[in-house]
Amino acid sequence: MKEITKKRIKIIGWVLFYIYILLLSYFLFFSERYGRDLVTQQYNLHLFKEIKRFIKYREQIGFEGFIVNIFGNVIAFMPYGFLLPLLNKVYRKFYIIVILSFIFSLVIETAQLLLKVGVFDVDDILMNSLGGILGYLIFWLIHSIFKSKEHR
Repeated sequence: MKEITKKRIKIIGWVLFYIYILLLSYFLFFSERYGRDLVTQQYNLHLFKEIKRFIKYREQIGFEGFIVNIFGNVIAFMPYGFLLPLLNKVYRKFYIIVILSFIFSLVIETAQLLLKVGVFDVDDILMNSLGGILGYLIFWLIHSIFKSKEHR
């Protein structure tokens, strides 16, 4: 790939990463639609407790609530796992993304608890980390395809 194209991809990647962080911050800390206007200091330390609850009561919660809570955390963190290895080669190792996704999610959940704008939930940490991992796997797949075309 030409050096100019790589530079453009990196610039676009940084712009997308900043936009992603701003949007994620808004939805996780400020969005009234997702209950961020409520002052609360709750936590869940039992793995799969909330996931099971959302599955069990999906009819009462409604389709949107179910999808947002079960798949929203995964989807919301996929750009994190995708963009980091795009921005820097240091982040192109699977275990690095696993660790960074976990730490990033833990920091966000802790901030929500301390700022009283959400619930500290180990299920969210799991789902967020899974999203980062899936984002990385998509990056790896696309990167592998481009690399193989480059060698031809």
